[in-house]
Amino acid sequence: MSSYEQVLADLRALLEGERDPLANMANCAALLFERLLDVNWAGFYLLKHGELVLGPFQGRPACTRISLDRGVCGAAARRRTALVVPDVHEFPGHIACDERSRSEIVVPLLLGERLLGVLDLDSPRLGRFDEGDARGLMQVANILLAGSDC
Repeated sequence: MSSYEQVLADLRALLEGERDPLANMANCAALLFERLLDVNWAGFYLLKHGELVLGPFQGRPACTRISLDRGVCGAAARRRTALVVPDVHEFPGHIACDERSRSEIVVPLLLGERLLGVLDLDSPRLGRFDEGDARGLMQVANILLAGSDC
């Protein structure tokens, strides 16, 4: 069983009987932070009044608000597609919330055409994330949204 297969199974179990999106995002962030190797931040930014606002997360304190024209999170939200960034220092406009982070992956949270926010993971290791992670985390996002009253 791949690491994402186990994460997806564990996420389904965590969501069983709970529909509150905030509670489910909190457990999802904790699960990802605990189960995925070389991750130093895992969490959510939620779209509110045209900007991304910090939601449930695991890791060091983070930037509270991100405009859609800044950073990896803003770019993924604007493009409505997953972004894998092997070296954050080479990404124009990268926001350095934690100087230890070297790579990042961001997956948009989409309910149909409606953007709800993004799922964001950082790593202290260059090149930590790849397209397999993007596919796995998109599945995580889909299960989370389907299991929550968003």
